[in-house]
Amino acid sequence: MGISRTRGIIYNVIVVLGALALIGVLIWSTLISGANAGTLGAYTTSVDAARGDILDRNGSMLVTSRLGNCVTFNATGFPKEQEKRNEIIISLIQLCEANGVEYIDNLPIKVSKKTGNYVFKKKDENAAYLKWLKSKDVLNLNEYATAENCMDALIKRYDLGAYSKEDARSLASVQIEMLRNTFNTSYPYTFAEDVPTDLITIIMENKNFYRGVENTPENYRVYDDGMLAPHILGRVSGITAEKYEEKQKELEEALDKASGKQEIDELNRNAYTISDVYGSSGLELAMEDQLRGKRGTKTVTIDQDGNAVNTYTTLPEQGNAVILTLDKNLQKVAQDALKKRVDSLNISAARKCAAAVVVEDVHTGEILACATYPTYDNNEWKEKYSEWAQDETAPLWNRAVMSTYEPGSTFKPCTAIAALEEGIIDEDFKWNCTGAYTYYSDHTFYCAHHTAHGTNNVTDAINVSCNCFFYETGRKMGIELIDEWATKFGLGQKTGVEIPEATGHVSSPEERKAAGGTWYAGDVITTAIGESDNQFTLLQLANYVSTIANGGTRYTPHFIRSIKTADFKTTLQQTQPEVAQTLDISDHTLKLVREGMLKIGTIGFCRTAFADLPVKAAAKTGTSDVVKLIDGKKVEGNNGFLISYAPYEDPEIAVAVVVETADSGSLTAVVAADIYDYYFSPKENDAAAQPYGELLV
Repeated sequence: MGISRTRGIIYNVIVVLGALALIGVLIWSTLISGANAGTLGAYTTSVDAARGDILDRNGSMLVTSRLGNCVTFNATGFPKEQEKRNEIIISLIQLCEANGVEYIDNLPIKVSKKTGNYVFKKKDENAAYLKWLKSKDVLNLNEYATAENCMDALIKRYDLGAYSKEDARSLASVQIEMLRNTFNTSYPYTFAEDVPTDLITIIMENKNFYRGVENTPENYRVYDDGMLAPHILGRVSGITAEKYEEKQKELEEALDKASGKQEIDELNRNAYTISDVYGSSGLELAMEDQLRGKRGTKTVTIDQDGNAVNTYTTLPEQGNAVILTLDKNLQKVAQDALKKRVDSLNISAARKCAAAVVVEDVHTGEILACATYPTYDNNEWKEKYSEWAQDETAPLWNRAVMSTYEPGSTFKPCTAIAALEEGIIDEDFKWNCTGAYTYYSDHTFYCAHHTAHGTNNVTDAINVSCNCFFYETGRKMGIELIDEWATKFGLGQKTGVEIPEATGHVSSPEERKAAGGTWYAGDVITTAIGESDNQFTLLQLANYVSTIANGGTRYTPHFIRSIKTADFKTTLQQTQPEVAQTLDISDHTLKLVREGMLKIGTIGFCRTAFADLPVKAAAKTGTSDVVKLIDGKKVEGNNGFLISYAPYEDPEIAVAVVVETADSGSLTAVVAADIYDYYFSPKENDAAAQPYGELLV
């Protein structure tokens, strides 16, 4: 009896709860149907944020974003029937082709013009895509499946048998990309980017046919001057499969550590998708986390006429503003100076010079200008990338930070400082140069052009760049001390700058052995004059001469001056000068070496180029042998180098220049002269050209 009574009570409770649940559902349905009366459906989707701006040190805009049109598919309105999908997609493809508009086409398969068969595009460049395409979860094909096998499976999957080979391939490309991008109500598919308004108008005027096809505003990168510092600013491009996988792993780790629904939702909302853009080079890559904004969310309601009404639930946040140490105007001067010098030297087809320059603030490590020539225009990337990539002058290569060079006589101030500080020589040490130097009684080394410089002390030896003086200095010092001081100056090691850079190396027995070679006694004295296996970047040379100029403090060079919120109201990061190493160099040593460099700038190799400058500049030139392969033939020449700083009395900036196959270092001096002339000459107030300057204070 007691048990039956209890069962009855439980039964009644269940009935009541069921009735309440049913009433709740009816009420909810009524509210929803009322709210969405006259609609075909609604879905919630994420909204990409604008990428952050990049400005120069004075507030001149270098990179920003603009709104453009995107043709997208929304899953709520897009047909489910395969036949209807095919009709819409092929019509859009034909519309794009007729108007010269590119649609997203990543399928690594093409129709061979020779055979008319399906063939793979360059397989090595599309290995990750093909692996995914053939995988068990997609086409379920063997890894050795041919392009024909893949297309047979795609044609069957998407019912494309009635189409020509070319059209079937195009349709398959779009629809497999929809699958790869997880096309659903939460993730619309982007069919074409940066589409002209007139083509959008055609689509919208025929929206009854193009069901589920929308115009979605999208942000695109804009370069104020595409020729300005493209190697430093870099670019954005579609995220690579490898980077996407890396970001997915980072997301999983972050989700595991997340606490609370709000944090989890934010992580998921801002997760990278396979269709996202990502910094692919330069500062766009280095500052990806700062420049990339935070996504928002919106609810899209489609009415019975096919119109979309957007309601934002979370507003997107633009990425942070990145302010650089670069001076836009100085950068332009540096680039023009390189072009003028190289073009004047390209007097024969065999020469084909190239050049780079770095300008550094000697008291902070800020990079004020960094240029490479030949160069390219960031705004013409799409149209000319293939041409640039095949150009043997390598305009896409950042020579200033990625090339390593044998520095020649620009290394001699390092040797001089090392020998003076270690007590190997002093100001009274002199060497009589006859144009030749005999080492171990049977090996003869020469000064350039067998020039006999006579008797010189260290200051004059720097001025005339006497190899023989430094051969003897190097012999007395030994390779260990030479390498120790080169390392103190940061040569042959990464500087720590924000963008990718080469390492290089200091000449040593260990380096030679690692390369599979044999170290000889003569390598010690050739190392002392900047030859043998010494390989440094131009940025390292600029940092090295900055250290000499400021009295022995080696700073970490940098391109980022500060980071601010998109509205410039809050400073998130202010880069402070970072001391990499303090070299304990005596004032007397610095005086002897600097005086030699001053002579080069006033009465020596650079006297003509520096004659009319508004300040005195110190310098050291250098040359090194180089063999280039041009048009399949070996061409011998000399790379020319210059390290310099000014003003001599109170140094502010340092300049390092390389001109490949320039024949002599003195030919690089005009580049530095143009930079000094601009930097130290009075300038008119150009605040109008720097509209954001007041916001950076």
